[in-house]
Amino acid sequence: MEIPQSENQYIEFKSEKVSAKNLAEEIVAFANAEGGEIWIGVEDDLQITGISRSYEEDIMNICRSSVIPPLQPTYEEMDSKIEGIKIARISIPKGVDRPYYTSKNQYYIRVGSTKRIASREELIRLFQASGLFHYDRIELDGTGVSHLDFSAISDYFSNYQISFATESDDEKIRLLTASDVLGPNGKSTLGGILVFGISPEKILPQAGIAFAHFSGNHLDAELLDKKDFGGSLPRQVDNALAAIKANRPVPSTIQGAKRVESPHYPDKVFRELLVNATVHRNYSVVGSQIRIFMFNDRIEFISPGRLPNTVSIEKLSVGTSFARNPLLVRLMENLGYMDKLGRGLPMVCQEAKKLNTDVIFEDSGETFRVTLPFF
Repeated sequence: MEIPQSENQYIEFKSEKVSAKNLAEEIVAFANAEGGEIWIGVEDDLQITGISRSYEEDIMNICRSSVIPPLQPTYEEMDSKIEGIKIARISIPKGVDRPYYTSKNQYYIRVGSTKRIASREELIRLFQASGLFHYDRIELDGTGVSHLDFSAISDYFSNYQISFATESDDEKIRLLTASDVLGPNGKSTLGGILVFGISPEKILPQAGIAFAHFSGNHLDAELLDKKDFGGSLPRQVDNALAAIKANRPVPSTIQGAKRVESPHYPDKVFRELLVNATVHRNYSVVGSQIRIFMFNDRIEFISPGRLPNTVSIEKLSVGTSFARNPLLVRLMENLGYMDKLGRGLPMVCQEAKKLNTDVIFEDSGETFRVTLPFF
């Protein structure tokens, strides 16, 4: 079997002298990512130094005692291209019980050809991907029922033939807790504040949408309009959509005595991208709002936080139902702003194709950007 030509996201070379601690860290990093291979007896510069004995039992012991939760790699020995020298390959699968950590309570991830300790944001993504933690369900200190808009909540429950306004105080608390608008300690959840809060931006400065319309195609062009939208997520979506429509007049031509609208994106495309940005963004990223930049040739929707670990750009155009914030998805779905079947972005892509263009998805740094070209 040929040895890979270099280290990368899926390949790591190690000397036979590598420590058990270092091996455990590398294994954890691969398991928290997409899996990979560790080649023992191969140096970083591809020099083959080989192994003097079998390390299968050592590796299995490391994966049982120093990797938490334990996992089962594949160990294989083979002859190298140098006669009489053997090397070993450890194949680590993508972990099904992520996140993994070492016995020293360190969480590692794989970044390019190296491992590193997971940052706060990366660790949250790992827990979110595992389904063990959802940030929109955390309770916010210093909050309670007084921070909620009871009029909006009454409208919400009226869809279920529940007269919230006439219920007793105890029953109101029970309904709000059962709906996860309040947490078990009586504090408002992040999702509850975002959807039903009176002024969510006062408690969550990162909540909100910043809109800017430029006269050209670059950020240094003249600023034609600038607005900041706060309030509940439904209000943010409605107000931002109104701003987009006001700043992006429908193109038209005169045919005979009639004005005929040129092909253009329907409102549902902008609405979907707004809902997608507000519901699926990472609210653990503080100090950064959703940004909408409108230029002559495009409009950009920029959300704080990268895509969840289990979602790729390739999956977006065909639909994915993974929810970083399942409480927000449920509440906004019940309010009629979305469905949970993952059909929104495929619809956006289909509408763009009708206009002979493509939606551009970018997942880089700690932001996710959707660009919709104009024509």
